[in-house]
Formats: sequence, structure tokens, C-alpha cells
Amino acid sequence: MSSGPATIVDHTAWSVGWIAPDPPFMRRASHAVLAGGGVWFTDPVLDEGALELALALGPPAGVVQLLDRHPRDCAALADRLGVPLHVLPAAAPEGAPFEVVEVLRSRALRWAEIALWFPEHRALVAADALGTAPYFLAKGEVIGPHPLLRLLRPPRALAGLGPQHVMCGHGAGVSGPDTASLVDGAIRASRRRIPSWAAGLLLRRR
Repeated sequence: MSSGPATIVDHTAWSVGWIAPDPPFMRRASHAVLAGGGVWFTDPVLDEGALELALALGPPAGVVQLLDRHPRDCAALADRLGVPLHVLPAAAPEGAPFEVVEVLRSRALRWAEIALWFPEHRALVAADALGTAPYFLAKGEVIGPHPLLRLLRPPRALAGLGPQHVMCGHGAGVSGPDTASLVDGAIRASRRRIPSWAAGLLLRRR
């Protein structure tokens, strides 16, 4: 549960996202997506105002934890709504309106992450692999890979999907006809842009 009201982002006829107020620099985002007649929650931090908007989209269908270190309020919300909790599923539950994209499962990095692809909306929901919070971004980027993945293992599994909407776990999402090219470009140039990303990070810390 966050300590104050969330900032609403990514609000459409079929989705709503919200950014928890703390810690401010992390811009922790949660999402609810209406697809296949039900609302699916991803990596939620409980916020009453955001939950009200999410449930106005339709009946709850399930909660999905996308990242091993994002338990957040997943279990509490699933219990409250009386819906299943799916923790890093290897495949979509039977009848679910999304596909599971395996992003990373690495013992060396202590990192396990999936993303969800909703064909109905051409929407990609990611956790940490992609973000729009300032510390993710190199110069000129509006979305970029997680800093550690930029350095060690760019999330190439998320390239080539052709999304029109990307919702991420840190920062507001990106939508529009250029979304796919922005994502693919950021992943392809991930390592090449390390100097630009590092310079921006130093400037923001001053």
C-alpha cells in the first residue's frame, strides 16, 4: 500500500495505470488491462482511487506478478478481489487473453521476468525490462531498457513485437504509431548508448 494518492497514467477505455508516490525517483507503475471480458492487474501497488478506476473497466479476472522482486501488493489484491494470482507463469492461463513473453530467467543476475502481450490491443506490459523513468533513459530516448540490462543483457525478446502501446513498471507508458520503432531502436542501440545514458545519470545526480 502506498503512503499517498497515486498518479494516474495510461488511462484509456481499456486500461489504467498508476504511479506510486514513493519512492519518488523509482516511479513504480502498476496496471490494469481489460481484455477478453475481464480486467488483469500487473505488479500492483494498492491505491484505492486507482483500484476504483480499474474496476470500472470491467470485472476482475486475475493478478499477474511479472518480476520475481515485484511481489508488491499482488497477493493482497488477488485475495481482496477473489481472483487467481499468477506468479511469473511460463505460459498464459487457459483462456487468458494474453501471451507470456519470456524476458529473462538468470541465476547469475538473480533476475526472473516475463512480459504480457495483449493482441486485442497490441499492448505490451513489461516490468523492469523497459521503463520511462529518467534513470532508464539515454539522450533522446522516451523509453529504454533497465540500466543493468542495458549494460549486461539487453531485453531482445521484447523487440519485433510491433506494439502500439507499452506499459512498464517504472514510469508512464508509451503509445502511438511510433511505439514499436522506439522500443526496437532502444533495444538495438542499448549498449551503444551507454555513454549517453551514463552522462545523463551523472547530470541528474548533481
